[in-house]
Amino acid sequence: MDRTEENRQEYKELQRRVKREVSKAKQKAYDELYTRLDTRDLEKVYDRVPREELWYCMRKSGVAEKYVRVVQDMYERSRTVVRCAVGQTEEFKVEVGLHQGSALSPFLFAMVMDQLSEEVRQEPPWTMMFADDIVICSESREQVEQNLERLRFALERRGMKVSHSKTEYMCVNEREGSGTVRLQGEEVKKVQELKYLGSTVQSNGECGKEVKKRVQAGWNGWRKVSGVLCDRKISAIIKGKVYRTVVRPAMLYGLETVSLRKRQESELEVAELKMLRFSLGVTRLDRIRNEYIRGTAHVGRLGDKVRETRLRWFGHVQRRE
Repeated sequence: MDRTEENRQEYKELQRRVKREVSKAKQKAYDELYTRLDTRDLEKVYDRVPREELWYCMRKSGVAEKYVRVVQDMYERSRTVVRCAVGQTEEFKVEVGLHQGSALSPFLFAMVMDQLSEEVRQEPPWTMMFADDIVICSESREQVEQNLERLRFALERRGMKVSHSKTEYMCVNEREGSGTVRLQGEEVKKVQELKYLGSTVQSNGECGKEVKKRVQAGWNGWRKVSGVLCDRKISAIIKGKVYRTVVRPAMLYGLETVSLRKRQESELEVAELKMLRFSLGVTRLDRIRNEYIRGTAHVGRLGDKVRETRLRWFGHVQRRE
């Protein structure tokens, strides 16, 4: 009985340890995701929103005057200090920008951007906006320049500014491969691939680089919880649960909208099987079939999961329409 009770206590302690590791890995993955979404650039934009423009956009969006006054009270007489290597500065007034760290600030910023771009914004996919990350699509280079200039004018007349250094363009039509796009007389940097909301888009329509990045993201997630996945005291079923919770979502991120070829799907599955073999402590020299490894960890084929997420996304789009 004593031995049984000891085993039970060890099992409970192991469960708590696994939960802690999974929780830490998920939190770290979320933090890195927010970093990939360029929240640091967003903070700079927060600092430049004119307060009067904020009140105007709130009223134009139909916000009741009493709520506008509540937000104004939050921003009235706001002061801050700057901490540096030699100490803190004296307090000074902050009369522009949104509050950093406030749960209300992202909503207010989205409201401002929605109103400022109302005159130039088109339906997706011609115009896509996420915070300060904006994508403009057109069928000709001339139309791109016109739309970009209209957006710049709409923002700058209200106190905002388009970053020339971070503005890029990509051409997906080889027949239109020559020529340049200009913004206020300055040539916009041309790229062969761009990253938007964590996904890589290539000018040739391929998705090979996105697949490689998904594989790398999967390995990064696997390393974060390798202490659990490679622990021989933990059962294969629990390892499979940890893998499906932490590693696989990183590999599948954004793939529901990617047209995978057989070769690319195979590349993802090969990487997944390597992770599962490492987790279970077996190698290819052991000559254990892939089906047995998946069955032991209770992990289905990744290709089937990709198709499942694609159908789920299709259902969301159909219901939205």
